Amino acid sequence: MTVAAVDRALNIIEVLAGEPDGLELSMMAERLSLPLSATHRLLATLMDHHFVQRDANTSTFSLTLRMAQLAFRNMDCRQLPDVVQNALNRLAMTTGEYCRLAVVEADTLVWIARAQGATAGLRYEPDMGADVVLHTTATGKAWLATLPEHEAMRIVFAAGFSERPGFGPNAIRDIDTLRMHLDHVHKRGFALAVEEGEVGTVALAVPFRSRPDAAAPVVGTLSVAGPIARIQPDRYADIAAHLKEAADHVCEVWTLRNRQSNRMVTVGAGHDATQSNRHGAVG
Repeated sequence: MTVAAVDRALNIIEVLAGEPDGLELSMMAERLSLPLSATHRLLATLMDHHFVQRDANTSTFSLTLRMAQLAFRNMDCRQLPDVVQNALNRLAMTTGEYCRLAVVEADTLVWIARAQGATAGLRYEPDMGADVVLHTTATGKAWLATLPEHEAMRIVFAAGFSERPGFGPNAIRDIDTLRMHLDHVHKRGFALAVEEGEVGTVALAVPFRSRPDAAAPVVGTLSVAGPIARIQPDRYADIAAHLKEAADHVCEVWTLRNRQSNRMVTVGAGHDATQSNRHGAVG
C-alpha cells in the first residue's frame, strides 16, 4: 500500500468514527473526494483487516471494535488505566462531578480515563473520543501553562484558532487572550474554562508530573467539569484543592509504576545475561 493509500485509509477510519450507523459507499466517496472504485478498494482492504464491516441489509460501512481493542491493548501494556482509575473515582465521588485524565501525546493531549460523580440532576457526559482543543479547555490550558511561552504558542498556532461547532461564547479566539488566560493559570494554580469549549459548562484542571519533582516533565492533566448551574465560583477553590490532591496521588503512583517497569526490565536483562552465560559455558 502506498503512502497516499495509507493516508486515505486513515481518513476513512476517522470519518467512520463519527458515524455509528455507518455510511454508504457513495457518501464515503463524496466525503473523501475520491472515485467510487478507489473508495471501494480501500474499504475492502480495511474489511480484510477487520477494521471495517459492511451491513448486508443497508449496504452501509461502519467501524468494527478492532480499533477500540487495539487502543485498550495499548493502554493495558502501559498499565495506565489501573494507575489512575482509583484516583479518578475518589475525585469524582468527592466533587460530585465528571472527572477525566488526559496524557501528553506529542503536541497534544489524549483522554484516557474518566469517572462520573454526578448521581442526580444534570449529568455532563462528553465524548471521550473527541480531540482536546487546547486553547478552549481547562485541560489544554493547564498543560500549555507548564510550557515555555514560545512553545505553547507554537503548538496552538499549529492547530489554529478556527471555530468549531459547539464552542461556547467565551472561547478564546486570539493569542493575546490566550496569554492572559495562561497568566491567570500561573496566578491561581489551576486552569479554568467557563463556557469556552462547550455552552453551559465549566471545567477546572491541573497538571501532574512523572515524579514529585518540579523539574520532572508534565505527563498529563486531571480535570473536573460539569454544568455551569452547579459549578459556581464559590466552589472553585474547593474543587481546585481536591484536584491538586488527586494530582499528587497520581504523580506518586505514576512514579511507582515507572520504578516497577524499570525493575522488570533490569531483572529481565539480568536473566537473559545469565542464560547467555550458561549457554556459552555449555558450548
